[in-house]
Amino acid sequence: MPLLTINHKTVYRYSRPVAFGEHRIMLRPRDGHDLRVLSSSLDIEPQPMRLRWIHDVFGNSVAIATFDERADTLSFTSTVTVEHNPEEEFALTADDPAYFYPFLYDDEEFPDLLQFVTPQYGDPHGELSAWARKFLDAEGPTPTFNILSGMTHGIREAFTYRKRHEQGTQHPLDTLQTGSGTCRDYALFMIEALRRLGIAARFVSGYVFIPGDRAHGYVGGGSTHAWVQVYLPSAGWIEFDPTNGIVGTRDLIRVAVARDPRQAIPLHGTYLGPTDAFAGMEVHIEVVSVGEEPEEQREAPQAEKV
Repeated sequence: MPLLTINHKTVYRYSRPVAFGEHRIMLRPRDGHDLRVLSSSLDIEPQPMRLRWIHDVFGNSVAIATFDERADTLSFTSTVTVEHNPEEEFALTADDPAYFYPFLYDDEEFPDLLQFVTPQYGDPHGELSAWARKFLDAEGPTPTFNILSGMTHGIREAFTYRKRHEQGTQHPLDTLQTGSGTCRDYALFMIEALRRLGIAARFVSGYVFIPGDRAHGYVGGGSTHAWVQVYLPSAGWIEFDPTNGIVGTRDLIRVAVARDPRQAIPLHGTYLGPTDAFAGMEVHIEVVSVGEEPEEQREAPQAEKV
């Protein structure tokens, strides 16, 4: 069974000692049928006055740290080893209720899916809806898998991956109009397009593993990553990564799920001090097979600092 270790270190630096407010850390992977956490540690310097763990409204594991001392450096080091057994690419049969689109969700499930079906961002001129409808067959019902796979690969092929240093996720219309964005932008764009078709979709934050012995050409390696989960009757939540064209959980390590990207920020908090005291942030992330020699990988900061 494949074993992977994720080393994730974030260091905040300040020009003078400052006080720290509450910090929320969302770095521990979610256990599931395809993923099991074998060991997990979180080291914080300076040590927090209090560190407590909770499950948020989506069942994600969140650590909350509070501090009682000043420092000019604040670091978070997460080391996790997981057993990762990727699920086979899912396949619907003609007997499945969601084999063809449009389909209906069960009356008992729909109230719980409503937040994931309802669009969260404006589309005043119907541009997102028009883009989503391009994946429907003009004549007759469309196989649902064709829509989901078509969007996943369509975004990867037609859009340009672009790192942004701005905090947050851009509006889906900006992603469509510029034809570019980050993995988080792509995920949100696909989610909003699916919701306009009445398909339940949610945001996933985690890591992508780049195998050392085969070149997949993945984008987003060495950083936190983002993709999409879609809920289908009888199939459940299925993963789609429009950044890398992945269907299923191959090489994807799930950490958090959410209705909106703002609810799945890997690390964010506050400090108390002059605005110009913040000197910078460094992020170092490695995702390697156990027994494989790690190579340091760096990515633009993805944590948020207020």
